[in-house]
Amino acid sequence: MARFRRRLALVIGAALVAAGCGGGGTTSSVQGNWDDVVAAAREEGSVLLYSSQNPAILESLKKAWNEKYPDITLEFVRGTDADLNPRIETENRTGRGTADVHIVTDASWIANAAESGSYSQVLRGPNRERPEYQPDRSIKNDRFFLNVAATFSMGWNTQAVPGGFDDPRDMLDPKYTGKIGVVNPAGIASFVDLYDYFRENFGDDYADRLAALHPRIYPSALGVAQALTSGEVVASPTVQPLIQEKAKGAPVDWVLPRPTWGVPFYGHVTATAPHPNAAQVLADFMVGPEGQAAQAIGVATALPGISGATADAHDVRTPDPAKLTPEYVDRSSTEWQQLFQG
Repeated sequence: MARFRRRLALVIGAALVAAGCGGGGTTSSVQGNWDDVVAAAREEGSVLLYSSQNPAILESLKKAWNEKYPDITLEFVRGTDADLNPRIETENRTGRGTADVHIVTDASWIANAAESGSYSQVLRGPNRERPEYQPDRSIKNDRFFLNVAATFSMGWNTQAVPGGFDDPRDMLDPKYTGKIGVVNPAGIASFVDLYDYFRENFGDDYADRLAALHPRIYPSALGVAQALTSGEVVASPTVQPLIQEKAKGAPVDWVLPRPTWGVPFYGHVTATAPHPNAAQVLADFMVGPEGQAAQAIGVATALPGISGATADAHDVRTPDPAKLTPEYVDRSSTEWQQLFQG
């Protein structure tokens, strides 16, 4: 009976907090210690994640979560930043939240949202305080947490290119005309930064030379990986590390270029989270050892010593938010489309 009363008090407390913030459509986790938050999360019983991560990573995360929190159902919605960021903004503006946790790569959006504090809740939980997580480098404004970082590689179909590549410029050969797969950066700040990286490190004319080979264009790195596996294309300078594909016996291989480009994934608990306690527990789980291990599929992790990690996420190049303004992204996207699709 005492346990029941305690849990009932937690639920009532959460409801009162939500009701008190109802005018702005915000919610927040219960007051109290971390055990109280976890207990309230179990009462909520579900949590929804918006993320642009690879579906294989999200499924692995869901499996690990279910093993630890079988009484809290985790569901996810996957989309690009261009898909999900406007949804988060709409939910925030209307006060009708659907997402509990949002994982995003858009450096400018992250910087502006972290500074304003209006889209997110202050983070709680013990894992974000681990010294090995390096909270001083990993947490922005107490609201955004470094989760993992995607590292992009050169990939090839070993049946067509048995020797592979040592440098992205090795692909700029006329014999690969029409056989290279690339990611369309339109509207996606991180991919705009990717093409800037190519120009900065492999020549101002790299994109021009690549476009002259009439590459096949895909909306995501996942699409490029599938095309390499099927043989639809034979090479790509913009693909995720093909770890899973190789493990399944696909005729592909990959290597990270030097210097390596990547993009950090940051997460936050949304201001309008319908399940604010479960959201805090999920955010904390993602940066803990179990969550990091579950996500270590071809990505850099924010914790050291995680099996399968490609690098330390803290060392991955972070796009400059001051440069990647919406205007710059739109202009660069238009220029890219004119070059590659004009």
